[in-house]
Amino acid sequence: MTVKALQTMGCDFLVVIEKQEYAQYASVIDEKHLLVLDESYKEKYDTCDDLGLTKSVGPGAARNFIWDHSIANGHKWHWTMDDNIRSFQRLNHNNKNRVRTGAFFRVMEDFCDRYENVAMAGPNYAMFAPRKKKKNPLTFNTRIYSCNLIRNDVPFRWRGRYNEDTILSLDMLKRGWCTIQFNAFLQEKMNTQKVKGGNTAEFYAKEGTMPKSAMQVKVHPDVSKIVFKFGRWHHHVDYRRFRSNKLKLKKSVEIPDEPNEYGMELKKIPKGGRGC
Repeated sequence: MTVKALQTMGCDFLVVIEKQEYAQYASVIDEKHLLVLDESYKEKYDTCDDLGLTKSVGPGAARNFIWDHSIANGHKWHWTMDDNIRSFQRLNHNNKNRVRTGAFFRVMEDFCDRYENVAMAGPNYAMFAPRKKKKNPLTFNTRIYSCNLIRNDVPFRWRGRYNEDTILSLDMLKRGWCTIQFNAFLQEKMNTQKVKGGNTAEFYAKEGTMPKSAMQVKVHPDVSKIVFKFGRWHHHVDYRRFRSNKLKLKKSVEIPDEPNEYGMELKKIPKGGRGC
């Protein structure tokens, strides 16, 4: 789904895959977009438990590979995304419009690059930003899920067989770094366990969500607890203690007075629907 969304937006991308699945992916995705995972990243990945390679290590190992690949190519930041994002949207004037331009990502990149101490950022889930409910365009110092813009030189890496997004967010926040969740820019991510394959097949279909929630509490017990809602177990994290993490504007940055739409315009799209 994410590949289709990025293609619609005219964005370049790489899909990290395992060697044994190359032929399957190459049958539906141009090979120039495929990047084979270095399996050593699984072997050295910190799963935060004692089960080793007896079960899937989760997506964190591949994400660490992506991080190092970005550094090796001379980049200061990189994006890493789940594969089940149906679309990317802009929330503006109480409307959610699908975005068909890579300017969606550039806005967030430029905003984060104004500051010395932003470690990670990304768009909120569309389901968590109702269009008729007031919400700030930004939420500071919270978890960043599923579509992550990460500063390459920060002293962190993904860890945890489960909840690696939350664990990494808290690792950063506890060291005084800031995270930014964009509510004005959204990702239409499919709900957990609604798409076959990936974590659904490896974890949730077999064991439910309790091990996932239990690991979160084990790794960050001071701010996490297990709760039951919506028919399954979840983890709940209290981010209030991180309100004191303040953004530090770079001395060289001047904030313009006029808004910048980055060339985005609201247009009617053929065959129904709306997009920016």
